Amino acid sequence: MLSFNVAQLEKGLIGSTREYQIDDPLTVDGQNINVKGSVKFTRTNRSILVSTDLKTALPLECCRCLNQYECPLEVRFEEEFFPTLDVTSGLPLDVEDAEENFTIDEHHVLDLTEAIRQYVILAQPMKPLCRIDCPGIQTK
Repeated sequence: MLSFNVAQLEKGLIGSTREYQIDDPLTVDGQNINVKGSVKFTRTNRSILVSTDLKTALPLECCRCLNQYECPLEVRFEEEFFPTLDVTSGLPLDVEDAEENFTIDEHHVLDLTEAIRQYVILAQPMKPLCRIDCPGIQTK
């Protein structure tokens, strides 16, 4: 599950952390993949800072031989997730550039799905190769 309730962390002291191990499915460009690794949440004065160290494999087509192969990917990122409601008062908070920033929903649930999906797409090689010495399309 890539969603975490962070209400208690939001109530905690600045610098408080929580760490989780994940091993969850994710859909990227219509492909179902599995994402494994660690996630660390750190409370800041205005947000929850998320740091990840994830591994996955994405089915891609080799640009030389056109065969399908599993491309291993490492995904590491740090992103701030901004709360939309104050955890103590329940009043709405103004999030600058809400469309451009990741947010924590009104139930204090931080969902990593979209952030991980975006970073998996960015981690894909521009010219995927099934192996470094791939000779390309072989004619008989």
